[in-house]
Amino acid sequence: MKKLRSGYTTGACAAAAAKGAALELFDRGTEEVTIAFPDGSRHRFSLLWRKIDNGHGCAAVRKDAGDDPDVTNGAEIVARVRRGGTPGDAESPIAIVGGDGVGVVTKPGLAIPVGSPAINPVPQQMIRQAVGEALQESGRSAAPSLEVCIEVPCGEVLATKTLNARLGVIGGISILGTTGIVKPISAEAWTATIATSMKVALATGRTEIVLATGRTSERAVQAIVRFPEEALIMMGDYLEFSLLEARKYPFHRIHMAAMWAKLLKGAMQKPHTHVRHGMLEVEDILAFLRRQKIADQTLELLRGAHTAREILERLLEIDKTVIDMVCGCAKKHYEELSGLPVSLYLVGPTGRILYRS
Repeated sequence: MKKLRSGYTTGACAAAAAKGAALELFDRGTEEVTIAFPDGSRHRFSLLWRKIDNGHGCAAVRKDAGDDPDVTNGAEIVARVRRGGTPGDAESPIAIVGGDGVGVVTKPGLAIPVGSPAINPVPQQMIRQAVGEALQESGRSAAPSLEVCIEVPCGEVLATKTLNARLGVIGGISILGTTGIVKPISAEAWTATIATSMKVALATGRTEIVLATGRTSERAVQAIVRFPEEALIMMGDYLEFSLLEARKYPFHRIHMAAMWAKLLKGAMQKPHTHVRHGMLEVEDILAFLRRQKIADQTLELLRGAHTAREILERLLEIDKTVIDMVCGCAKKHYEELSGLPVSLYLVGPTGRILYRS
């Protein structure tokens, strides 16, 4: 199997662009820069372009997410650096602001305050360190006050393909990253979004949340409960992580929405519901149903089914009580993991709710 290639976070790209822009401002322009990552390693970036524009040193880096299916892959991350501006904090003369395509935080619960550009703490640290290196490399013994503006020209469009608006990041993407590295098909991005979504839900006063495995399931439940969007959390295939994470918060109830195959995996106590963590074999399903004391006659009628979906279709015709039993097993497991009451919704392929606890 081909080894998947890692890439770089938007935060790392912003830091590299900022160093390139600062060097351009101080007449030390270069085609590539090297910056430090949080673990102490150093990485080289080619600059897409660089220039002086209206007193600003400007540079851009093309985001390379490696083999990760990141919506920002290929985006231009631009930095504009100018002298002056309000110092960033008490310890740094470097202010960091957001420009076009960088979102603004509008809801509490995130790592940065409401009203601030959506540039997370670690990327801010990397940007300041990279610009500090540019000052040293250009021979500046005293650091002048500088303003670094990060822009993503297509950021507002890219943001529509993310959950940013639900989290309260409006007008563009977030500049993210805790390590500087994007690992391909990484669970880290999903689980970080789930955890952040719960923080936003709590900070905005939500006492009940909806965990859904996909858009169809979420829409089906939302048609019934009609909660504010802050209560809606897309957990994808990270079932166990989401329920254990919810256990950390004082929520009153979880509304769990899933389709049959994923709900079956929950009933069978599988921690992940994606097929890459194990195909749901028909024989395994039948063995599970046998352990639940399902009648031999019913099991015989299910034998020969090729998929979990085909088993559901047969059960809808011959014995819906088996569906109720599976949902009951899943609900019990979800409540044990989360320590919270769970309202369970089984959503059919067309978006119709087939079971509701």
